[in-house]
This record gives sequence, structure tokens and C-alpha cells, in this order.
Amino acid sequence: MSTAPAPTLLGRLRRTPFWVQIVGGLVLGLLLGWIARSGDVSWLKTTLDTIGKTFVQLLKLAVPPLVFTAIIVSVANLRNVTNAARLAARTLFWFLATSLIAVAVGLGLGLLTDPGKGANLSTAGVKGVDKSGTWVDFLTGIIPTNIADAFLKVNVLQIVFLGVVVGAALLKLGDKAEPVRKLSEAVLELVQTALWWVIRLAPLGTLGLIGKSVAIYGWDLLKPFSTLTIDVYAGCAIVLFGVYSLLLRFAAGLNPLNFFKGAWPAIQLAFVSRSSVGTLPVTRRVTERLGVPSEYASFAVPFGATTKMDGCAAIYPSLAAIFVAQVYGIQLGIKDYLLIAFVSVIGSAATAGLTGAIVMLTLTLSTLGLPLEGVGLLLAIDPILDMMRTATNVAGQVVVPILVSAREKTLDLTAYNAPTGDLLAEDRPAGIPAQATKEPVTA
Repeated sequence: MSTAPAPTLLGRLRRTPFWVQIVGGLVLGLLLGWIARSGDVSWLKTTLDTIGKTFVQLLKLAVPPLVFTAIIVSVANLRNVTNAARLAARTLFWFLATSLIAVAVGLGLGLLTDPGKGANLSTAGVKGVDKSGTWVDFLTGIIPTNIADAFLKVNVLQIVFLGVVVGAALLKLGDKAEPVRKLSEAVLELVQTALWWVIRLAPLGTLGLIGKSVAIYGWDLLKPFSTLTIDVYAGCAIVLFGVYSLLLRFAAGLNPLNFFKGAWPAIQLAFVSRSSVGTLPVTRRVTERLGVPSEYASFAVPFGATTKMDGCAAIYPSLAAIFVAQVYGIQLGIKDYLLIAFVSVIGSAATAGLTGAIVMLTLTLSTLGLPLEGVGLLLAIDPILDMMRTATNVAGQVVVPILVSAREKTLDLTAYNAPTGDLLAEDRPAGIPAQATKEPVTA
């Protein structure tokens, strides 16, 4: 009687739930970062920094082709969507409505806690970003002067603009442009496949990114900004777990627990990668797995990944503006708070799905007339804040298509009420064969 060979270490690792791998990378990263800092082990600091940078760079490498082809395909696929104009309008409405709620949460926490009061921070020699963001810069910067520069400099807003124009042209030409549409779909599938390999490295990326932060900044990093940090995490948690749950329950009649079971792989990857665009393939997969029709998801999810930013463009700028104003002793009035809300809701596209929210913060501060040096003050803790912000962004990008589909009676309730949770086995982006994991996969 033959017995099956014992699984190898790599085989056991492949069978380990992805969230366990992520947590393992987080814990090991904290430990190695503490060792590197307490023992002043320079080679370990360099190694952790290299691992983290490499992981982020691999994610960024896929951004231009991923965004361009995803937008083209999403716009072109509107031809397959019944009542496409109404769906697009309702999607935009829920994007704006949830962003406005997120802004209100951020402003409320800021007014209650006064995050910058009594900071006593030295502002001597502090500089913000080199280029200030204004509404004129934002509007004129959407249209590229050189197509190659838009891709070489990874200007996501310009890439989105080009993708929308090409997608609209494909819609206009119809069957004549079918070869170009199929080519775009093939390239998108190719990029998603390659990006999936990078996503499999997320536990290792977690180790490097967290370890580097601890090794360089230590545990004292959060002390000068502890109130702001708590506010950002609390505000994002209120929106992520509270607001979205209430909307799912009362606006769509759905069980929020099923949403979190199904969407959790995308949320946890967003927390680690700090990139909505980098998480896009997983976000789309979990959205479809939760019952959203694939034709609509192929439009709504890429659109949301570049414009729907409740964490980075709503909660954070409102809190940061209050923080900077209080640090510099500037009094804000009712008009200023209304302006913060307006900029945060309308200017969400400025964040464009990339790691960080510096563009949005610069736009908010410059619109209010607050010192841009405040951006420099916040750069040190931005990576820590950005993890929770991005997780909230991605959750919102999944919630809205579910809300719209549920209210349109197109949501697959059977799929929504029976989500599965293994990212490696179930949340594979469309087009990636199950054989890629060399493991049996159940439907």
C-alpha cells in the first residue's frame, strides 16, 4: 500500500491561507525591524529597505499598462451593459454620496479631537512638495502634452484620460474596432497575470515595508502625531466597518458580514501594498465573486480604483487640513470646512489610485491657503497612515458596485450570501488558470 509523500515546506506554504501569510510577514517584519534598530545592524536595515522597495516597485511597474487597458476595456464594455448611462450615473452618485459621508466623519473627528492643538512643532527649515497643486494645474494637467511622457512619468490622470478617449472611440466605431478591443482585453489579461505573481509576494513585501519603518523610525515615530494617527485610523474604521455596513444593510438589504468575508482579501492586500491600482485585479475578482455582474464590474471597479478614495481623498485631507491649520495657529471658519468638503468630494480623481495622497493633500491645503510646509510635516508618518487609508479606499470601491447592483436587481444574491475566503484559491483574477497554484481548486 503506497502512501502519499509528505508535503514539502513550499507545498505547505502554498496551502496556508493568504491572510495567515500576510500576518506572518507582518510579525516577522516587526521583529526584524526591532532587531535592526536596537542592534544598529546596518545590513539588516538595508535588506529590509530593499525588499520593501522592490515589492512596491514591482507593483508600480504594472500601473501604466494596467490602468490604460483597464479603462479602455471598462468603457468599451459599456456596450454590453443594459441601461449603461443609468448605471454610470448611479455609480457616480454613490461615489459622491459616500465620499461626502467620509468627509463629514473626518471633519467631525478633527473638530472633536483638535489633532494639531499644542503640537509645538518646530517649522524652521521644513519644506513641502516642490510643486504646489492648484485647480488650474489639476484641470490642465489631465490632458497630456506628450503621450509617451504620460506613461514614462506614470501620470495616472493623463493615462486615465487617454484610456477614456480610446474606449469612447471604440464604442463609436463598433465592430470596426473589434480587433483593438480584443487586443486591449488580451493585454489587460496578460498584465493581470503578471501582477498576480507579484501579489503572491505580498507577505514578503509586508516583511520588508513594516521592518523598514520600525528600523528607521522606531516606536517613537507616532508620538508627535499620535492624535492625528488615531483620528485617521478611527475615521477610516468608522467608514469601513460602520458606514459601509449600514449602507449595505439599509440601502440594499444585505448582510454586511458576507461583504467582509468576500472582500477581505482585497482589503488586506490594499493595507499592505498601499495602492488601489496595484490591488485592482483582486478588487475586481472579489467584486464579481460577491455577485456583481462581470460586465458592470469591469466598468465600475477600474473607475473606482482611479476616482473613489474615501480614505485618501476624504477622511485624510479633512483631518490633515485641521491639523496643519492648528499647528500653524490658523483659525478655520465654516466656509473653510465647506470648502474642505467640496475639494475632497470633487477632487478625488487627483489621488489617481497611486501610493500616497500627497497630491490631494497639496490641493486641499493650497485651496484653503494653508502653508504647504504642512505637507512636509506629514511625510514622515504618511506610510503608516496610508495603509489604513488605502484599505478604506478599496473597500469603498467594492461596496458601491454592490449597492448599485442590488438596487438594480442584478446582484447574484446566491453568490453574495455564500462568499468563499481563500484568496489564492478563489480570488484569482479572471484569465489566471487554477493550475498556476498547482493545487486543487474547488468552485
